[in-house]
Amino acid sequence: MKRTVRHLADGREIIYFDAPGATERTAEDTRDLPRVAAASEIRRDPLTGEWVAMAAHRQTRTYKPPADLCPLCPTKPGKPSEIPEPDYDVAVFENRFPSFARNVLGDPSTVDGAGLVPVAPGVGRCEVVCFTSDHDGSFAGLTAKQVRAVVDAWADRTAELSAMHGVEQVFPFENRGEEIGVTLHHPHGQIYGYPFVTPKTERLLEVARAYEAEHGRPVMGDVLAAERASGERVVVAGEHWTAFVPPAARWPVQVQIVPHRQVPDIPALSDAERDDFADVYLEVLRRCDGLYDRPLPYIAAWNQAPAKRDRELGWLYLEVFSVLRSKDKLKYLAGSESGMAVWINDATPEQIADRLRATR
Repeated sequence: MKRTVRHLADGREIIYFDAPGATERTAEDTRDLPRVAAASEIRRDPLTGEWVAMAAHRQTRTYKPPADLCPLCPTKPGKPSEIPEPDYDVAVFENRFPSFARNVLGDPSTVDGAGLVPVAPGVGRCEVVCFTSDHDGSFAGLTAKQVRAVVDAWADRTAELSAMHGVEQVFPFENRGEEIGVTLHHPHGQIYGYPFVTPKTERLLEVARAYEAEHGRPVMGDVLAAERASGERVVVAGEHWTAFVPPAARWPVQVQIVPHRQVPDIPALSDAERDDFADVYLEVLRRCDGLYDRPLPYIAAWNQAPAKRDRELGWLYLEVFSVLRSKDKLKYLAGSESGMAVWINDATPEQIADRLRATR
């Protein structure tokens, strides 16, 4: 991919990813924008040991603008957007309303100076990834070649953010659908560079470390082998990836897309693995959209190894899950899930896989 770095009117970076030979990206951002003033902080819960981010400035972020004022569409005469160019393939830019940012000021301390609850600046990086310039498109509507371009952009950004001082984990993800809470309908995702390793990843590492100590093998490798041997929960199988409903699925729709080779993150994928992922993932999304004969609201979350430690324990995978348990019913995270983190699923993993396999 051809990579071009430019800057928006307030100094934020924007990176274009284009096919070789594409038009040079030279458009200027003509907007009069103030500098981003992020005031994020993180606090560690003394009862769980988990970090929580505070980002009150995000209350003023753009909320469901009309299509002709979409900030992720290419700039048109008289309608400047976050993308100064009149078109683009894949564009990535620093979020104007970041949960974590590079320029957050402050020193580590504790709440009320009492020494009980650690507080630190929310230093990190948040980026927006625009998958296509087509406002009415979707990830499922991309071609395999377009998906490959997005994968290369994810790899580029993961590598760059991982190298940044203070970034401990890089998390690319896509939120899709109003039921998920999306406020911009243009096809896009985000990338978070966290200043800590997330609670989920810490738990994955803990289990992986214990399993390998006992069995001498990666736990994901054994799970993948078991799912491929059984086939009961496999939705799509490719040359380098297998997509299956996890045997202890929590969500009414949930698919894990796992490479057959242990790699810590997206940059470590080979060209062949990136190409095969595009085919497998598109087939998974098409089946998800056909499940209820409507676009499925979902979260697509990449699980990568931490940027700077325990990388040998990581096994990259993408997880797609949805809150929709029928065409017009949502799965709510109520008492058991929200209060005790004990999940109760209304369908078995085998039923979920059967429905997805039957969808065309």
